[in-house]
Amino acid sequence: MRMLKLLLDSEGSISTHELSQQLDVPVSTIQRRRKRLEEKFLVKHYSLDPMKFGYRRIDLLIYTEGGTTIDIARELLKREEVTSVFRTAGEHTIELLVEVYIKENLVLLDLVEQVKAMKGVRDVIWIEITETIGGNSPPRIQAPLFSSSSSQPLPESSGYQC
Repeated sequence: MRMLKLLLDSEGSISTHELSQQLDVPVSTIQRRRKRLEEKFLVKHYSLDPMKFGYRRIDLLIYTEGGTTIDIARELLKREEVTSVFRTAGEHTIELLVEVYIKENLVLLDLVEQVKAMKGVRDVIWIEITETIGGNSPPRIQAPLFSSSSSQPLPESSGYQC
């Protein structure tokens, strides 16, 4: 658990050697445990930031009808501008949230018109974040570790170690 905390606090940038020193555990043990944590519990990735290349992030909020939500989502994912499609639930009747990156307003206007013309689309609203006021880290998850064979937490005496 201490290793997991160090990995999360450093956002994965702490070296295996440094973990070994801080935890007073052999490097080979740290490598094995780190690999297991990364495979089972952690998400790590690198990605380009489209904003650094002059793109703007636009979110489309799509109202659908006639049970076509999944078909519309799959069709939208074929488009180059679309990076993510999310099915939503909540107070309003927005069924899809679509993240797109565009450079020009004309591309956005064409995209919105094409989406509105899709069978099963009732309406499309678009929003753009114009300023980030601040942010917080995601909440710390205090979830128990689970075994791979069940969804039950492992008992303290299981011998499982991070």
